[in-house]
Amino acid sequence: MQNKVLFLLIIVLLSISLHAQRGVRVAYIDTEYILENVPEYQDAVAQLNQKADKWKNEIEVKLGAIEQKRKDLSNEKALLTKELIDEREEDIFFEEKEILDYQQKRFGPSGDLFIQQKQLMQPVQDQIFAAVQDIAANRKYDFIFDKSSDATMLFSAKQYDLSETVIRSITRTAKRTQAQSKVERKAAKDEELVPEINLEQEAREKALEEKKKAREDAIEKARQEKLAIREAKVKEAEARRQKILDEREKARQAKLDSRKNVEEKASETKSQVVEESVEKSETKTKEQLIEENRLKKLAEREERKKALEEKKKKILEERQKVLEERQRIRDSISNSKN
Repeated sequence: MQNKVLFLLIIVLLSISLHAQRGVRVAYIDTEYILENVPEYQDAVAQLNQKADKWKNEIEVKLGAIEQKRKDLSNEKALLTKELIDEREEDIFFEEKEILDYQQKRFGPSGDLFIQQKQLMQPVQDQIFAAVQDIAANRKYDFIFDKSSDATMLFSAKQYDLSETVIRSITRTAKRTQAQSKVERKAAKDEELVPEINLEQEAREKALEEKKKAREDAIEKARQEKLAIREAKVKEAEARRQKILDEREKARQAKLDSRKNVEEKASETKSQVVEESVEKSETKTKEQLIEENRLKKLAEREERKKALEEKKKKILEERQKVLEERQRIRDSISNSKN
């Protein structure tokens, strides 16, 4: 392997020195990647794998049967004579040898699987070789290496990878072979032409594409950050609004409880006053009762008026708080949008 690498390096260096003025054009292919993308090869490999699985299952079944015979013989040895035991052991030995020979025939170094793999690989390798020859001639390459071969490549720039081009060439050849009509043959022939590629232009276009992608990524990142900030502000405003609503509900409930307590006390007071008035009415004159009733009504009217004033004042204060809070929420949402 080291000799191959040294040999290739020597050839490259000699070629560089001989063609220094015009520059050496070097490219490479990845045979493994090409084979993975040739449908005919993949279909044939799948069929071969099915056949290999079938052979494996046959061998496993036969070996399992032999193992069962060994167990049966071991269990029956006490009932058999030495001659019968030797005979059955000899039968098991020959059956096992036949199966091992069959296994070697199918999966050995010169077995059916190896031969069929080689037969399967050869046409595709010929197609790859023919495509590489055409590409090298049309594009004037000095060297085309195979990345998956023994000559290890320590570095390989993607822009010099011709694997996709080879795949397209093989596909076009297959189309031309399968074409039936004259129009299909002409279309396949036109498609087979390999255009000349300007590597410097490709490199510039690739650099521009990378710069464009980086700019788009930066814009997208900034947009996502703005959206995140805006979302955080909206959530914060919503949390404040919910807090205000909770506090308002709490205050309303407290007011209801307070009003209920006041009404209960007023009812108790009223009942007490009525009782006292009933007691006093027994001893007071009619004029005194009329005067006391008038004063009582005036006191009740004044109390109701005072309660209404307080209620009106609280309603105005709550309304003012609501208006201020709405304005603060609007200002917060406006700032988050900006």
